[in-house]
Amino acid sequence: MNSFPENDIKPPKPSTIRRRDLANPSALGFGGFAATLMALSLSGMGFRGVTNQSVFIANLCFLAGIGLLISSQWEMVKGNTFGYTVLAAFGLYYGGYGVLILPSMGILESYQGRTAEYHNAFGIYQLVWCILNLFFFIASLPTGGPNIFIYGALELSYIFNCIAHFVRAEGNVATSTSLMKVAGAFGFISSLAGFYMLGHELCQEILPFRIPVYNTSRLIDSRKSSDQDS
Repeated sequence: MNSFPENDIKPPKPSTIRRRDLANPSALGFGGFAATLMALSLSGMGFRGVTNQSVFIANLCFLAGIGLLISSQWEMVKGNTFGYTVLAAFGLYYGGYGVLILPSMGILESYQGRTAEYHNAFGIYQLVWCILNLFFFIASLPTGGPNIFIYGALELSYIFNCIAHFVRAEGNVATSTSLMKVAGAFGFISSLAGFYMLGHELCQEILPFRIPVYNTSRLIDSRKSSDQDS
């Protein structure tokens, strides 16, 4: 039988575990995404006469492919479903795109050159990403202005890229080239918005001026509130 009064019995204090603050994974995600997309977009516009994208395989498979996948895992740890989903998806997309244009894979040769079937297949590939990115664009609406620009401009880039390949499959090379340049221009705009977000995530505390993200979540919240009131 315990001889101590009941009020004197105190449970042991749980050991305090100090958790270090996690680094911000968004900076690597935005940087890898923007740098890779800008290079692809410039070649799509024919900047400096570059049309062969083989040299960008390094960015596609490593900076974007591996870098975005690493960032996505830490976004998951932070509980950011949107960040995890888009970073993982684009990391795998860019890595896969790098594999598609890798000469040793022989994918282009399997179509016996740039035939109509190849361009139709690539157009379908881009069309599916138009659909997937549309969901990303909708999900970005409450996140902020630059994010909306990223996925909105990227959606237009996918659409024009898709049409360009379908037109090329029909044999209209000149129109396809023009549409590809338009797709590259929208991709370039998307990459600029990505670099803007990189500046916000990485340099905000260093710069003497603010890099606002124009949070749009209040617009969505106010709309929900008005719908509930009605």
